[in-house]
Amino acid sequence: MRTTPLAKASEVERKWYVVDATDVVLGRISSVVAAILRGKNKPIYTPNVDTGDNVIIINAEKVRLTGKKAKNKIYYSHSDHPGGLKSISAGEKRDKTPERLIEDSIRGMLPKNSLGRQEFLKLHVYAGPEHKNQAQNPEMLDINKLI
Repeated sequence: MRTTPLAKASEVERKWYVVDATDVVLGRISSVVAAILRGKNKPIYTPNVDTGDNVIIINAEKVRLTGKKAKNKIYYSHSDHPGGLKSISAGEKRDKTPERLIEDSIRGMLPKNSLGRQEFLKLHVYAGPEHKNQAQNPEMLDINKLI
């Protein structure tokens, strides 16, 4: 009887990808990048092992929100003190901290456990077109062709 080979963390080869977020819808880029971070695009994918690749997202400030989400989608946070509820719209969050908008979207698509936190560490988001990971020789990934 043959069994399916399971990946081991020490045997996983990791690649580096650069994704340009210019005029790409937030949910589309988030779902594709979350799958790459988990390693679901590889034949060696194993649910309990981090088999994913590293992803660099550039031009986060140019990500697109569809419909009225820029104004109507609200992000809430609370400081755990009385009266500590804060809210910010998606459009304001994109203008203030575009990296956090994409990071929060992708974090929500990863598992809520220690493996998901480990996979999230392989994400690097930059607001502008420059990134500081040239030494890893990342290859450009066109999201529009993957969707």
